[in-house]
Amino acid sequence: MMLSEQVYQYVTGTCSHVGNVRRLNEDAFLSRPEIGLWAVADGMGGHDAGDYASKMIVERLTALPPPESAPTFLAAVKESVILTNEHLRGEAERRGGQVIGSTVVIFLAYGRYCAYLWAGDSRIYRLRRREMTQLTRDHSYVQELVDMGHLSHDEAESHPQANVITRAVGAEDELALDVRQELLIEDDVVLLCSDGLTKVLSDEQLFERLSQFPVESAADDLVEQAVANGAKDNVTAIVMKCTADTTLSP
Repeated sequence: MMLSEQVYQYVTGTCSHVGNVRRLNEDAFLSRPEIGLWAVADGMGGHDAGDYASKMIVERLTALPPPESAPTFLAAVKESVILTNEHLRGEAERRGGQVIGSTVVIFLAYGRYCAYLWAGDSRIYRLRRREMTQLTRDHSYVQELVDMGHLSHDEAESHPQANVITRAVGAEDELALDVRQELLIEDDVVLLCSDGLTKVLSDEQLFERLSQFPVESAADDLVEQAVANGAKDNVTAIVMKCTADTTLSP
C-alpha cells in the first residue's frame, strides 16, 4: 500500500507550556522525525493521574523501533496505544477507580504516505498550498451537538460543557481510535496540538502563524501567543514540514 523508500525529510519544531493557571503540565509530546512519528497527549484526572497517562502514552511510543513497512508501522502504533489503555485501566483500578486518562493525536509519515489517529479533542491541522484543514474531528459532547445541528461552531467554543470529551485513552475498557490514511505532498505543514491552544487561538490565527513563521519557530510562537491570550490550560504544539530528501540520488 505504501512505498518503503524514504522520499521526504521532516523539519520539526515543538513547544509546551503549563499555561497561566495550572501548576502542573499534564501534556506530553513526542517528536521522532527520524522515523516519521509525532504525538501530543493531554492528560486528564488531576495530579499524578493525567500526567501519568500522557507520559505513559509517549514513553511507549518512544520505545517503538524504526518501521520496516507502512502497515507494520501503523499496526505497532495502534497496538502501543491499545496496550497503554489496558495498562491505565488496570492502574486506575489499583488506585481505587479514579479515571487515569489522556487524549492523544498521533501522526505517522512513511514514504509518500501518512496516517493519523486520535482519541479526544486534541487536534491535527494541515496547511497545504495556502489552505488549512482540520484533519481530526473532536470526540466531544459539543462536537456531537454541532453535528446534530443544535449548536454552531462559535457557540460550541463557549458552551459550559465544552471540556467534556467522549473518548480518551484510559477512559473505557475498549478504546476506539479513529484512523485515517492519505498521501503526503512536499511542503505540507502539519500541526499537532492540545486543546489548550485551540481554546484561545482561532483557526484564522493558526493559519496566519503557520503561514508566516518558519517551521522551527512556529510552535514556539503559537504557544507564546496562546499564553499571552490568557491560556488557562496546558498548551502544547508540534509543527512539522515535509520537504524533499535532498540526500536521494537523482
